[in-house]
Amino acid sequence: MQSSAPIGTNPAPPPALKPPVDEATLVHKHVLRGPFWQRIPAYREVGEEQFLDHRWQAKHSITNPPKLLAALQGLVSETFIEDARQGFALAPMSVRVSPYLLSLIDWENPLDDPIRIQFIPLASTKLPDHPKLELDSLHERADAPVPGLTHRYADKALFLPLDTCPVYCRFCTRSYAVGIDTDAVEKYDLHADENRWQKAFAYVASRPELEDIVVSGGDAYNLRASQLTLIGETLLAMPNIRRIRYATKGPAVMPQKILSDHEWVDALTAVVEKGRKLHKEVVIHTHFNHPNEITGITQDAMNRLFERGITVRNQSVLQRRVNDSVATMRLLVKRLGHVNVHPYYVYVHDLVKGVEELRTSVDTALTIEKNVRGSTAGFNTPTFVVDAPGGGGKRDAHSFEHYDRETGISVYTSRAVKPGHFYLYFDPIDLLPAAGRARWSDPRERPAMIDRAIAAARARVR
Repeated sequence: MQSSAPIGTNPAPPPALKPPVDEATLVHKHVLRGPFWQRIPAYREVGEEQFLDHRWQAKHSITNPPKLLAALQGLVSETFIEDARQGFALAPMSVRVSPYLLSLIDWENPLDDPIRIQFIPLASTKLPDHPKLELDSLHERADAPVPGLTHRYADKALFLPLDTCPVYCRFCTRSYAVGIDTDAVEKYDLHADENRWQKAFAYVASRPELEDIVVSGGDAYNLRASQLTLIGETLLAMPNIRRIRYATKGPAVMPQKILSDHEWVDALTAVVEKGRKLHKEVVIHTHFNHPNEITGITQDAMNRLFERGITVRNQSVLQRRVNDSVATMRLLVKRLGHVNVHPYYVYVHDLVKGVEELRTSVDTALTIEKNVRGSTAGFNTPTFVVDAPGGGGKRDAHSFEHYDRETGISVYTSRAVKPGHFYLYFDPIDLLPAAGRARWSDPRERPAMIDRAIAAARARVR
């Protein structure tokens, strides 16, 4: 009879089946810490206490192009500043960038920096919009029974209580409403208005099939604590509602709020705990796109939410030169899991006005998903989806009925949402082979390409 080692001793490890791993190679664990913001001349004298205060971050966020470009003096060339000035003049989205975000950009190589690409447009990289682009490409307003409430899926609704965010992303699919008017877009008004909210609440309460409400915007980060409570408690009081998701990019662009806005976090915690007592789920859905967006400050903020039992899920957007490589997406997924954020979705970039150079192809998404799956646990592996233009809802990227890589046209059906309809996604024309680019250059050929794609999809639908 063999004797076992005494409890508390460390037995020799069993023979390895895999080669040893150097801890230093596990880069997903290595998050940026220290006063990294002091590399920026404007923040050189800013101490940690100031930088970690959400009020300081909000007060010093840059909200117009001249101020932003002035902040870059001495960091970048005049050529870059002029390129950005022209880029802002063409942009459909308003400007709002936090000091935290500016401090994460590699200003020694701003042209290729993945955070700069998402928030500061350059005229030199701009491409023409796709011919089939619409400003509200997902037709959110067409499925809205009252302003700011989209009811597309049978049991879920999207509630937009406000139209502001802590920062403004160039690629926002809701650029038809979010932020202030720009030279390119006159915005649809969805400002915070409790009278408008009451109409949305009345509709939700009248629909017994609605169980799941996404509270977005804009951004739930910009709701006051009292508003967060009002919306949460009103929805939880409805017998039909089982789940609430507060959608916010805040943790990715201003994690300081979670660390220093105690009233807001306490309000969120109270709604989560009340939901749990009612056996209802209340969670946060956030939006990290690149591993460089996850710092030690992020980790501390996510730890605070985790300690309070608040689930955080992530929805990324697949963007060219930001996260459209296997290595970057693997690192993002692993780093999210490391800070207790569940990777949930990766969206193939919507057809958004003014950012064609950020879009990628469906084929790119398929390739990345194949290579990401298996690199970590399944519950921390995101699903890659196409939010079908025209209001078809989210479809697994690989679930197309037809995909022509020459024309870049993929066709999806959405049988549980709108049976009998066909929804088309269009890859960026500049990424197509020469034959596909030539066909799109002829306006007379475009309807024929679309008709053939729908006919091919129809032949496959059973």
